[in-house]
Amino acid sequence: MDTNEAITLTRDCDAVLIPMGDPLTLPKGTTVYITQALGGSCTVDVNGNLARIAADDRDALGLDPHVEPVSGPEADASAEFDEDRVWDELRTCYDPEIPFNIVDLGLIYDCHCAPLPEGGQRVDVRMTLTAPGCGMGQVLVDDVRGKLERVPGVAEVDVALVFDPPWNYDMMSEAARLEAGMY
Repeated sequence: MDTNEAITLTRDCDAVLIPMGDPLTLPKGTTVYITQALGGSCTVDVNGNLARIAADDRDALGLDPHVEPVSGPEADASAEFDEDRVWDELRTCYDPEIPFNIVDLGLIYDCHCAPLPEGGQRVDVRMTLTAPGCGMGQVLVDDVRGKLERVPGVAEVDVALVFDPPWNYDMMSEAARLEAGMY
């Protein structure tokens, strides 16, 4: 995808202003430049500001809005559960400003899966942000929750945003640090 190519929105499009997290509507005809298209959502430059467009609104950019989950078809609480699929889905969630998934960024502090008495699994995630004041916290929490709910066998998901311990660069995976030039 050419990030230098101007794209004109084909319809009004909901977005979230980065890093404040404020919702906004980008009007049809607005010119944007895609800076990142990872995990289904797109980060766009619009008049010098960054905004996140959700996967469901990719069609406004002329892109296919349908993004297949890594784990296969929509979740079914009675389906066979595989914890590796939970981690695969977490790796499809991206920081809207940094082109790394939240697992490699070290934003996932804990992911615990446990069977429920009525069937299916409960997945509890503790995660953080790269900066405590970032307004994108709820957007990322919702992205994680929505993607984990699609994993076969998952019946409940709880995502807690925590700030202790504070995130730092050392929490990034070695691969992410190498790719970012932070070795």
